[in-house]
Amino acid sequence: MNQTDPAGELTREVLDRIEGAPDARLREVLQAAVRHLHGFAREVSLSPAEWLAGIRFLTAVGRMSDDQRQELILLSDTLGLSSLVETIAHPVDAATDATVLGPFYVPGAPWRAAGDSIAVADPGGSPCVVRGLVRGASGPLAGAVLDAWQCASNGLYDVQDPGQPPGNMRGRFRTGDDGSFVFRTSRPVSYPIPDDGPVGVLLRASGRHPWRAAHIHVIVSADGHEPVTTHLFDAASSYLDSDAVFGVRASLVKEFLAQPDGSTLVEHDFVLRAA
Repeated sequence: MNQTDPAGELTREVLDRIEGAPDARLREVLQAAVRHLHGFAREVSLSPAEWLAGIRFLTAVGRMSDDQRQELILLSDTLGLSSLVETIAHPVDAATDATVLGPFYVPGAPWRAAGDSIAVADPGGSPCVVRGLVRGASGPLAGAVLDAWQCASNGLYDVQDPGQPPGNMRGRFRTGDDGSFVFRTSRPVSYPIPDDGPVGVLLRASGRHPWRAAHIHVIVSADGHEPVTTHLFDAASSYLDSDAVFGVRASLVKEFLAQPDGSTLVEHDFVLRAA
């Protein structure tokens, strides 16, 4: 090995060994990861003690992750990586903007009828109606699926809170023949992401807060179209400009309009790309 640039030679040796990977995409991704990771270590002159601290941090993140809490997703979210991946995957066009999935999505939410409420048990919640259309390039999409979920008014999701029944603040709905949907819920509230683990330690060390702007999660899907994972953000939220996971998109910020009966109404049309 040429000792004039031992660090550079080591990087090249690692890249050469990966060159034999039979899967072209795996080879491309691994080599890029090595280049950037090695470059990062050189740029900051990473010390062995610092790298060991990093390994211990990542180990703690992994240990905190289970089927109820995904600390690795939370780390990706708070570093803006989840949002970046969604931005790369979804070009700016007429379709609904995508944003982060978040760590509290649970597949298999209860099927509910149009107009039903996902707020099965949220006594402190302020009633809210969500309605609109699901459209494709050729018009409204009948039978499209909206998989909606959010935290309760105490700022906790059902998987965080033993006081909530499973499936609370979650529901799947199908659009009508005209592509329309309507469901009821509680007006979303801002809440802190879990900061009692290693991600919280990192946030505090970097002088950041853990708060998310108030939102409703929705995954919208329809046959023959690309699904979109997105949010509806409350325009009155205090954290739109500092959302802890960089998830806010201007097109998804909506006015929750006061209604005569004391509830609020938010309207939004979701537009899907053809597959």
